[in-house]
Amino acid sequence: MQPEAAAASSLLSAKAVRDRAHRLLAIGLADSLRHFRVHPEQLDTTADLVAAMTQKAYPALEVPLHARWRHFVVDDRDRWAEIDKARPWRDPKERARAAFDLVIVSVLLDAGAGPRWAYRDAATGAKVGRSEGLALASLAMFAGGVFSARPASPLRADAEALQASSSDALGRHFQVSDANPLAGLDGRADLLRRLGAAVAARPEIFARADAPRPGGFFDHLSRLAVGGRLPAPLVLEELLQQLGAIWPSRVELGGIPLGDCWRHPAIETGDTTTGLVPLHKLSQWLAYSLIEPLQAAGLEITDIDGLTGLAEYRNGGLLIDTGVLELRDPGEAARRHDVGSTLVVEWRALTVALLDRLAELVRARLGVDAVSFPLAKVLQGGTWSAGREIARTKRADGTPPIQVISDGTVF
Repeated sequence: MQPEAAAASSLLSAKAVRDRAHRLLAIGLADSLRHFRVHPEQLDTTADLVAAMTQKAYPALEVPLHARWRHFVVDDRDRWAEIDKARPWRDPKERARAAFDLVIVSVLLDAGAGPRWAYRDAATGAKVGRSEGLALASLAMFAGGVFSARPASPLRADAEALQASSSDALGRHFQVSDANPLAGLDGRADLLRRLGAAVAARPEIFARADAPRPGGFFDHLSRLAVGGRLPAPLVLEELLQQLGAIWPSRVELGGIPLGDCWRHPAIETGDTTTGLVPLHKLSQWLAYSLIEPLQAAGLEITDIDGLTGLAEYRNGGLLIDTGVLELRDPGEAARRHDVGSTLVVEWRALTVALLDRLAELVRARLGVDAVSFPLAKVLQGGTWSAGREIARTKRADGTPPIQVISDGTVF
């Protein structure tokens, strides 16, 4: 491998995300960042809020992992579980491939919806916005065979069907209208087409046991398990290696697209990766979401805490709204910012690093340890819900404290 390509590959991991996020935090703690001041003493207040939220939602502390599967539950009905139980699967592998198909497509459609959009779920009658609404819309599409190339077998996503995705069709299924606008619709449709093309181009990865489909990634990961054990960070690395081409090419190094990776001048490394800050938010959200179908198929997933917190606006908003992070220029809160701006990169990276510190404080308050209560449970318990709750108390429409211009492929 050429030196630049090797350097690029080193950024396609959770370790790289964590390492560079903590570098920026160290600079922030020295009060040397361009846009934010860091007040670590406020983490105690944040931890109190997150612990209280966790105990309220999960009194017995039986917290599931933070994953897309939680968003398929509406009005106490687990919509995916209902569909799953009604299907006579041939074997656990067929079920796992279908679960992979669903969750990969659903997570890719999960970038922020905007405050005005909502989805009316036909099965329950519930009107749901934000991430949960996107989940239910994608589940309805999946159950209806929209992503399948086989009319007699709707519960699948085929490369052929994904490559035919259009903004108009997506808009219809997501109930988009002038009165119900969805941010980043074109970006989402393009992401599905890119997914279909990437899957079709790698039959040795995605078509080991079937036609090319995202669910074929289950077979690939299964072959990487040793003694039935598979490390969670390896799941992420394989996602980034095998599906990295689907993301819009913002930064490339050695001909390798780096996806959710951005530039910040404070990061100096002395090599070709200087100035680069990987975050991989949607890919990590997807890695968390693949754990449960892997476990259901009989694999043991290890080192879940090897993944990082998610660099998104609910976790990041929580840190601003509780005073851990402070904008040097308060006027920036009134402006909209490009996702690649130094301010947003700084905010997202600080979020990742501070979530590590916050998790330790939350566990101490709950009387649990990292083994029984990994970061994924802190997020679910947790930081994401607390971020949403405090946003509602701070701003009438519940929007985050910083407005980011989204193309539907990052947040």
